[in-house]
Amino acid sequence: MLEQQSPALMFLVYVAIFIGVLLVVDGLRQLIFRQETKADIRNRRMRMIHHGASTDDVLQLLRDPAQLQAGSKGSVIVRMRRLLVQAGLTIGVFWFLVLVVMFGGIVFAVAARFIAPDYAALGAATAALIVPLFVLLSLKEERAKKLTGQLPEALDLMARALKVGHPLSVTVANVAKDMADPIGSEFGIIQDQINYGDDVTTAFRDFAERVGTEDAKYLAVSVGIQHGTGGNLARVLNVLSKVIRDRHTMRKKIKAISAEGRLSGIILSVLPVGIFLSIHLTTPSFYGDVQHDPLFRPFAFAIVGLMVAQAFILYRLVKFKF
Repeated sequence: MLEQQSPALMFLVYVAIFIGVLLVVDGLRQLIFRQETKADIRNRRMRMIHHGASTDDVLQLLRDPAQLQAGSKGSVIVRMRRLLVQAGLTIGVFWFLVLVVMFGGIVFAVAARFIAPDYAALGAATAALIVPLFVLLSLKEERAKKLTGQLPEALDLMARALKVGHPLSVTVANVAKDMADPIGSEFGIIQDQINYGDDVTTAFRDFAERVGTEDAKYLAVSVGIQHGTGGNLARVLNVLSKVIRDRHTMRKKIKAISAEGRLSGIILSVLPVGIFLSIHLTTPSFYGDVQHDPLFRPFAFAIVGLMVAQAFILYRLVKFKF
């Protein structure tokens, strides 16, 4: 029917379909990442305040009391909410699950064109469970690295303000106003909690729970001890800033020293897959002639299991955490 129409009408239809798909993809991208341009206000919290949001609105939108009350435990939904917050995403669990289902449907539709529907459904379900979780963990790790890199500068800014006589709440507000995300919005939440009635210790403890890094926990403990016993907080922050920088430098040194081992682990993990693909593509009969043998599948699953175990062991050998 479409082929009988005029070329101009067909061109307009294709253009409309392209624009519609483009708008849907861009809408999903903005829903998930909500990226900011240089013309935007410096961080998400300041942008909300700029649009007239009250302190209560900002605190309720940016802080999730349920996940903080659950601590390191809680239901699957609570842990998923915590992971989304730590990954820097602003969507809820419902929309994340909708995107996961859509991703699984797309994978199934593509895979069903090449393999049997049963295997396509199994592969789509596996991909829908593994890929989004891997993406969330990667975003969480990347955000934690960025925040850890910003934290020494924030502590130095707080220490300088404390030395000239500013109270702690003012130093937190300076960090929230002058520094970019993610540290800017996180300290903005701390400021809003203090302004809304939470004490300083609770605000920094919630910050450590949201971020989930050791450096943030050290900061929360330091502020809590100083708040309860007194002392020179500016000096404590300077020492903590130096410790964080030294740990970051040591981590880079260890990463450089272990580069050869990590590269060897990657090569040894990828090499069997490359050998299999090269043999299968150049000589299909090498595996094709024996794939119907009763022992082929058990041995194939055993080999795949050994390859996965090898990759995991090599990863653990070159993974240093301190």
